Amino acid sequence: MKGFKEKSPLREALAALLPSLKQAFYFSIVVNVLVLAPSAYMMEVYDRVVNSRSHTTLFMLTLLVVGVYALLEALEWVRRQIMHDAGMEFDKGLRARVFGAIYSARLLNFPVGGAQALRDLKTVREFLPSPALLAVVDAPLALLVLVLIFWMAPGLGWFAVAGALAQFAIGVVNERRIRQPLLAANRSAVSAQGYADGVIRNAQVIESMGMLGDIHKRWMGRQQEFLVQQAVASDHAGTNAALSKLVQSLLGSLLLGMGCWLTLKGELHGSGMIVASILGGRVLAPLVQIIGSWRQVEATLESFNRLEGMLKEFPLPQKRMALPAPNGFLSVEGVIAGAPRSTIQILKGVSFRVAPGGSLAIVGPSASGKTTLARLLVGIWPSMQGKVRLDGNDIYQWDKEELGQYIGYLPQTVELFEGTIAENVSRFGEPDADKVREACRMVGLDRFIEQLPKGYDTEVGDDGSFLSGGERQRVALARALYGMPKFVVLDEPNASLDEAGDAALLNAIKMLRAQGTTVIVMTHRLNILGAIEHMLVLVDGQVQRFGTCQEVLAALQSPQTGPPSSSQQPHS
Repeated sequence: MKGFKEKSPLREALAALLPSLKQAFYFSIVVNVLVLAPSAYMMEVYDRVVNSRSHTTLFMLTLLVVGVYALLEALEWVRRQIMHDAGMEFDKGLRARVFGAIYSARLLNFPVGGAQALRDLKTVREFLPSPALLAVVDAPLALLVLVLIFWMAPGLGWFAVAGALAQFAIGVVNERRIRQPLLAANRSAVSAQGYADGVIRNAQVIESMGMLGDIHKRWMGRQQEFLVQQAVASDHAGTNAALSKLVQSLLGSLLLGMGCWLTLKGELHGSGMIVASILGGRVLAPLVQIIGSWRQVEATLESFNRLEGMLKEFPLPQKRMALPAPNGFLSVEGVIAGAPRSTIQILKGVSFRVAPGGSLAIVGPSASGKTTLARLLVGIWPSMQGKVRLDGNDIYQWDKEELGQYIGYLPQTVELFEGTIAENVSRFGEPDADKVREACRMVGLDRFIEQLPKGYDTEVGDDGSFLSGGERQRVALARALYGMPKFVVLDEPNASLDEAGDAALLNAIKMLRAQGTTVIVMTHRLNILGAIEHMLVLVDGQVQRFGTCQEVLAALQSPQTGPPSSSQQPHS
């Protein structure tokens, strides 16, 4: 979130491209000069070759213009390559920042579509080497051509100015007419894509309960809204593009006619009227190109603004001072918290402490705040008030790259990543074979893996789709235990485990405690309490009971159970 001021990374990335843009501009000057070669060739043929009837002169002029054409195409290729390389450098400089912003937004519950943000980056990158941007670069150089037309005949120059003003007016009208429909179409496209992504993620639920028909209708409604708005923008843009081409063609003919009139008056050479017609087209060409590509320009501006807003909202995290390895002393101090961006309080003044090597089971009914508390304990979500401290340090502010090796976390919703079992267990770092095997042995997964044809190198599929629910749960649990971390938080770790899995989980918790790891378990299944020392009862976001498991269970079973006494306050 906005914790400190940061220069716009998007604008900084564009500023870094200025040397490339300058090179492209210099090449554009040469290109626009060489573009005049056909006009110069025509004038020389009419004025020199026709009058002298020299075949040698014609041959040499033709050879020269062929060489100019070859040079022109080579320079065009170099110019496009410069802009292409600039686009790649732009993408390279920003892709990590965009990925980081998407990641931060998802952590904090912001409705930012990762795929859309990456598409926005791609849209801006592809605009850099596009003909539309090159036309923008060429537009100032059209003034050189205009000066040449004025030099030939001032009247022709004013005609060209009138044509340029007409094109500019068409461009202004075009921008005003298509801006709102195009913005609406882009928003509808983002909405439809996001809805489709959600449908694909939940395809099995939709298929099993026959929901596809109604879901499809809802998606079609959003898609239709996008198509209607895009059609309106396309109609306006097409009309204005046709009008722009009409002005360009008309100006060429009018310049030819006026040039003929000036020739008849003896104020212009015969070849001049044809050259003036050609040059008039060169004056308007960049404007025509820009108008014809205006939808791309608008889409790029929209993508640019979305990216800039997201990168400003989620700046790079500040570099924090390195802290020593934690011992596992957990202190929760008057925490009031809820989902990021929400004002609803899920946790209401939660406080407790767990000593290094201690264990705590947090139990309570659904919607009591267990998962929210788990996310705060590992520093995923911030608190509204109060602190979660590990060894006295605010865990939310701790550098996660540094802290991660000491933390084990099993979320309620298990997610694996495409790769092998060994890669998932080792958290996609350099796998330590002994540590991978030890983590899998602790959760009772080693025998199953060793029976697989590829063993630990078995692919788990996208989101672990090649494994059963229980197998995914155990792989994720092994990932949490990899490297024997100092602080482990398990949210409903036995939700998908059978009896053998439960036994392995209890054994793993005992092994963690034996080597000094602090273990916190969110659960509603009390059979796990055999491996846990303390127990906290969470009801409606508040601590109702705290003590040893035996004390709390006895108090809960007593018919005269009242509010917690001072001896039952959450400290251990």
